[in-house]
Amino acid sequence: MPPENYDWKRTTRGLLLLVAIYLIVVYAIPRPAAVKPEGWRLAGIFFATVAGLIAQPLSGGAIVLIGVTLSAVLGGLTIEQALAGYADKSVWLVMAAIMISRGLVNCGLGRRIALFFVHLFGRSSLGVSYALSLSDMLLAGMIPSNSARSGGIIMPIARSIAELYGSKPGASAALLGSFLMTAVYQSICVTSAMFYTGQSSNPLAARMAADFGYTVTWTSWLVAAIVPGAVSLAVIPRVVMRLNRPQIVRTPEAAAFATGELKLMGPMKRHERILTGVFIAVCGLWASSSWTHIDITVTALAGAMFLIVTGVLSWEDVKNERTGWDIFIWYGGVIRLSEGLNQAGVTRAFAEGVGKMLSGLGWMTIFLVALVIYFYAHYAFASITAHLLAMFPPFLAVLLAKGAPVGMMVFAFACFANFSAGLTNYGTTPTPLFFGQGYVSLKEWWRIGFVVSLFNLLIWMTFGFGWWKLIHIW
Repeated sequence: MPPENYDWKRTTRGLLLLVAIYLIVVYAIPRPAAVKPEGWRLAGIFFATVAGLIAQPLSGGAIVLIGVTLSAVLGGLTIEQALAGYADKSVWLVMAAIMISRGLVNCGLGRRIALFFVHLFGRSSLGVSYALSLSDMLLAGMIPSNSARSGGIIMPIARSIAELYGSKPGASAALLGSFLMTAVYQSICVTSAMFYTGQSSNPLAARMAADFGYTVTWTSWLVAAIVPGAVSLAVIPRVVMRLNRPQIVRTPEAAAFATGELKLMGPMKRHERILTGVFIAVCGLWASSSWTHIDITVTALAGAMFLIVTGVLSWEDVKNERTGWDIFIWYGGVIRLSEGLNQAGVTRAFAEGVGKMLSGLGWMTIFLVALVIYFYAHYAFASITAHLLAMFPPFLAVLLAKGAPVGMMVFAFACFANFSAGLTNYGTTPTPLFFGQGYVSLKEWWRIGFVVSLFNLLIWMTFGFGWWKLIHIW
């Protein structure tokens, strides 16, 4: 029997919309001469799948699996080719990192890290926001699920500190909770952009960049993003403080609360010490992969398996990691659909068409206009992944055809997609977790998101582009 909350009318309407999108792409839009009919049908499947990830008449994993199946029926792929994405090493990298993150949550090490930072810096409301942001930044080096680390670790601590001062949703929200929810959320959008593992779609951006001949590693992403990311993390909480100033500015009880919680947790347990060692070893091997030539996916899988062998993780934990397996299904599927689209020549045809329309403009002008359009297009997306799939390959192809430097294009479009999620109350997976606490009105959330977006654009277009010039990314 279907689940009780199954809305068959909404599902039917949504699926009919996706069918309509497929039919419009395949039969109403002229097929480029360089693209074969089956390649154009694959394009219709791809765009319908992206629309499905936005509208979600079914869960994202189910939508992608339908798209993968149809690519073997209508898109000219064999079933072996259609399923090849699930053998891609970047899919297993994300899955292994999520396994490790489950251990981080289970044994309490993630919470201990966050409480430690609050203990150090939590004597003011601004200090609490910095402490929680730094905690998320540290965890982002390993945990590719921003919902797992921010929603499962950071946000509950932020709410506990707000309630410590009697700040609850409603009349008392302005005491502290409203500020913490907005400042911490805007910061986690930045930390998601700072690491290859900052968000589950970052490796997808790296994988798509490889299709254009540009290699992105864990280390190269960190080197590119660390300077503009650090500036954003320093500036954004202060901007939110001006926009949404809490009534309680001094919070000595927050530091005392963290100290007391750390005492209750006691000294680090065996599992925490093991996980700390794995965390350091895996990040160290990721950072040195260009010297050791050990593939980062091998490192991540070895770390996850070590946690199972030592009992930090059980196989039941792995089987029950619903978020991880959901990501595995949609991630492997969209990688193959994206690859198929590129191999069919659809992306190149789009780039050539747009390039002819903009033939009189230089790449820098096109880039700046495209980047702003790309950034604010996130108002139409509830998923960073859907945003990347829809706009990253075609924009990249257009600009590379105009002679733009590939490294600058890759990192700009990959990173900007992350902090564009701060625009709305549905921008990425953990957004509803923060907004849904009820501390901030919709109007205030959107107002803060828009103003913060201007500062992020300014920082990354100045410090970011300048840093990338200095380290020869462009």
